[in-house]
Amino acid sequence: MSPAFFSMTKPFLATLILAGSLFFGQTVFPQQSSGGGNEVVRVDLSAPSTPFPHFWEQMFGSGRANLTLRDSYRRDLDWVRDITGFQYVRFHAILHDENGVYDEDAQGHPIHNFSYVDQIYDGLLANGVKPFVELSFMPQKLAAQNALHSFWYKPNVSPPKDWHKWDDLITVFSKHLIARYGIDEVAQWYFEVWNEPNLDFWAGDPKQASYWELYDHTARSLKSVDPRLRVGGPATAQAAWVDAFIKHCIENDIPVDFVSTHVYGNDRAQDVFGSEEDIPRDKMVCRAVNKVHGQIESSSMPHLPLIWSEFNASYKNEPEVTDSIFMGPWLADTIRQCDALVSVMSYWTFSDVFEEQGVVKTPFYGGYGLIAAGGIPKPAYNAFKLLHQLGDQRIALDSDSALLTRREDGTLILALWNYAPPDQKGLPRTVTLRFQNTKPQRANISRVDREHGDFHAAYEKMGSPRYPTPTQIQELRRAAELPDAETSKLKNNELILTLPEHGLAIIELK
Repeated sequence: MSPAFFSMTKPFLATLILAGSLFFGQTVFPQQSSGGGNEVVRVDLSAPSTPFPHFWEQMFGSGRANLTLRDSYRRDLDWVRDITGFQYVRFHAILHDENGVYDEDAQGHPIHNFSYVDQIYDGLLANGVKPFVELSFMPQKLAAQNALHSFWYKPNVSPPKDWHKWDDLITVFSKHLIARYGIDEVAQWYFEVWNEPNLDFWAGDPKQASYWELYDHTARSLKSVDPRLRVGGPATAQAAWVDAFIKHCIENDIPVDFVSTHVYGNDRAQDVFGSEEDIPRDKMVCRAVNKVHGQIESSSMPHLPLIWSEFNASYKNEPEVTDSIFMGPWLADTIRQCDALVSVMSYWTFSDVFEEQGVVKTPFYGGYGLIAAGGIPKPAYNAFKLLHQLGDQRIALDSDSALLTRREDGTLILALWNYAPPDQKGLPRTVTLRFQNTKPQRANISRVDREHGDFHAAYEKMGSPRYPTPTQIQELRRAAELPDAETSKLKNNELILTLPEHGLAIIELK
């Protein structure tokens, strides 16, 4: 979700943890490169190592539930699953009236219908992906008021008019899922209560207390059907309410299996931390993750999983950000900083089959997706594809612009990037990798930058058409393809690489 225009402040003075802190035994050194010059990075295989689960690619977000019925959505999902192996997908509005879930007869008795729900979840499971069920929004005939959100598809964000009918809906819904898919399957899903109730996606008054009521009813209804169903919240924007949410659940004996919240790289420090700091785009997300991680750790439930169910570099439609090669270094550095602080991070979103602001008007408008309209992969798609190659052990490294990992078979995989803000001209970055306690002979190098895996030059050459023809779409897809890796031999146990601005390289060492 993308709340640029829905900003609310919840003051909280965060503890600043510098990048050089030790997080669960993983040392991170604070020296962000700005490009230029010749930098030496020492790669020492005797350095400490820690587990490195691929937390950034286990789940992705997407638009609203009804979009999953489209061939284009399912194609994009299949493509992203192929390059990441992701396991869960999250979307809004499974209870929206366009899915026909809830109605009432003339006497006001509930009528439930799950035919579209079945098609939606059947389609996900057939593609090897499980639902992360966001329970939203309010069916019109169950709503206490006509509180329509400004999104193009007009979700109703009202509380229910009758809590018994809401409880019944959640109970019947979850029983239907278990009857159709089996408890062993549904117990692997997650049920998240609502979306960003601290903003205007929730019309309850007062917001927090009324959301607690919604959460309590929903969590108890789910657990009454089967205690193995996993439920959590508060699904807030701007990393808000988590400490209060955990406290509320503990004090009132309310079931909670995980915590979820959101933040974006261009959120304001005032909204996230209650401060007047100027936190740059490459630091905001993991500063917020660290804040919430600390709140959980200091609570009476210190082992609650933290699921960051939305993140991206921008909550706006900024083509120079989310459509661009900027996303490669930004994503790699976000992974580096957030390692060991979070169970799952869900990138918002995997596809521009997406209609919160209405029907897509041009293929490259700064949408959140990895794949643009027409099935054209963006540089962010290729960044995810390359970063998937990282191993599952992280080895400490004296750089904040690199990640060193080891696969199970012992292969070393190193990510190296050249970050610069999207509105600033960066410089090329030359790095000498100097190896110690290992003697690799050659390096296979894959890149994402202006010359590798970026459609922009081809799009501009064809005149930047608003409606690319099928032939042009095929041409843009070819332009977005990653070329084969280049191979370099090492000399004197060193490898010298130059990365252009916003360049990302993945280096497999043999």
